Amino acid sequence: MMSIKYVLLGFLSWRSLTGYELKQLFVDSATLFWSGNSNQIYTPLSELHKEGLVSVEVQPQGTRPPRKVYSLTAKGWDTLKSWVQSRPDAPVQKNALLLQLAWADQLPYEDLDALLQSYEEHLQMQLLIFRELARRQEAPRRTPRETFLWESIERNWLSFYEHELTWAQSVRTELTRMNAESEEG
Repeated sequence: MMSIKYVLLGFLSWRSLTGYELKQLFVDSATLFWSGNSNQIYTPLSELHKEGLVSVEVQPQGTRPPRKVYSLTAKGWDTLKSWVQSRPDAPVQKNALLLQLAWADQLPYEDLDALLQSYEEHLQMQLLIFRELARRQEAPRRTPRETFLWESIERNWLSFYEHELTWAQSVRTELTRMNAESEEG
């Protein structure tokens, strides 16, 4: 089962939701990065329903199309619990800049500096976006422990971006120092 299905089960363990509400939780989340379309929500929801992991209540809305409200079943809860208890995979770092830097010695100093400056600016923008999303995000906070866990996830992402920015700035500073020394000598 793909991760999005588990995230859907997780949200539905919090409360019953429509597909639209689930999509909004993804879009507004600072911690659950997702840039998919509606099919990436509704298709897994349909599969979860066929598997008996969620139930669907169709609610008439007069002249508007009926709402489908999804709820977690006991089987869905067991599946979510089993996944939560499974051993997580180690994080995979995919960073194109690191691959670019492996061969960046071929660039003139000015081009390399511009590359790193652009990366720094991108990270600064990501930090701003993340902080705003974290401020606005609606997340399950039923207990103090659940609140702590969601805040810990936010701190993890925040520290990642802050660390990456500090690292990029230190690389750029050292390359500037090295360039100055080579121009002197």
